[in-house]
Amino acid sequence: MSVSKHIQTHPHKIGAVSSLSGVPTPTLRIWEARYETFKPHKTQTNHRLYSEDDVLKAILLKRLTEQGHAISGIAQLSTTALNNLMQKQQASNHTKSSATLASQSVTIAIVGLTLASRIESKKFTLSFSNNAIQVTDIFSTIADALAGTFQESPQILMIHTNSLHAGVQFEIHRLAEKNQALQVIVLYNFGQEPVIQSMKECGMIVRREPISDSDLADLINSVLVVDTSGKSGPLKSGTLIPQRKYSDMALLKVASISTNVLCECPKHVAEIISQLASFEQYSHDCLNKSSEDAHLHAHLSAISGSARALFESALEMVAKHEGIDLEALTKQR
Repeated sequence: MSVSKHIQTHPHKIGAVSSLSGVPTPTLRIWEARYETFKPHKTQTNHRLYSEDDVLKAILLKRLTEQGHAISGIAQLSTTALNNLMQKQQASNHTKSSATLASQSVTIAIVGLTLASRIESKKFTLSFSNNAIQVTDIFSTIADALAGTFQESPQILMIHTNSLHAGVQFEIHRLAEKNQALQVIVLYNFGQEPVIQSMKECGMIVRREPISDSDLADLINSVLVVDTSGKSGPLKSGTLIPQRKYSDMALLKVASISTNVLCECPKHVAEIISQLASFEQYSHDCLNKSSEDAHLHAHLSAISGSARALFESALEMVAKHEGIDLEALTKQR
């Protein structure tokens, strides 16, 4: 997990550090007094103020201690050293979970300390016991993320912003394009409806806070492949659902091709893909419009998306058998 090197200094009281990191206030005080973990700035009235680097450090310490590291051995490490230790821990966990699990790992980059503390919590990660969710980068703000360097292109980019307006929308699009994120999930507190609608129409998942951990897990699960076969195949359970390969126009061209297959497989498969893609979009729209029945629509979106991607693989098998050039059809206008 890479931590932004462009962390802005916004002072936090110890209660805010506790809320953001999930570490109880008494524990933070013990770590500071016993191990000198933090060196907060003291005001003239003797109030302690902590930096955002301190918040990130507390998040990392919490996660590492939950994984069995003794606080006495890591309390005085720098944020960079803690981050490196976390990466080694994650690599070790993936190796122990077998190469298959590692190949299923879904990478997530997070913008927003509050959101990061939730995703990194042990309670939240238990929601994905069957999948490998790997947080690769954490940034304090969108500006930090734009100025920083990502460890790798994330499959999912998760962003929390207090205000969602046209300027923020532009920055989110820039960030997604810069890092080639496959899916963007945005949580906001206040927003302008035209901006929100525009982002949804671009395929982003946009949801207003507050949102529960279970609903947040549903949003992530809605873009992950569902294991519908019970065995390994062209799609692996827990990986990100691939983007749609073939437009309705390309599928219409496939359906109209005359072939030697008596049961007209190309036509039927193309029609099924088109229907699944329509239902996938419908379920995605329902998920985006309201938090009501979010769990149901998240599951329907994941099921239909997984099935659509599987049938796209089936179409490629049929096309190869029949000598149909799908790539040429896709490029035709």
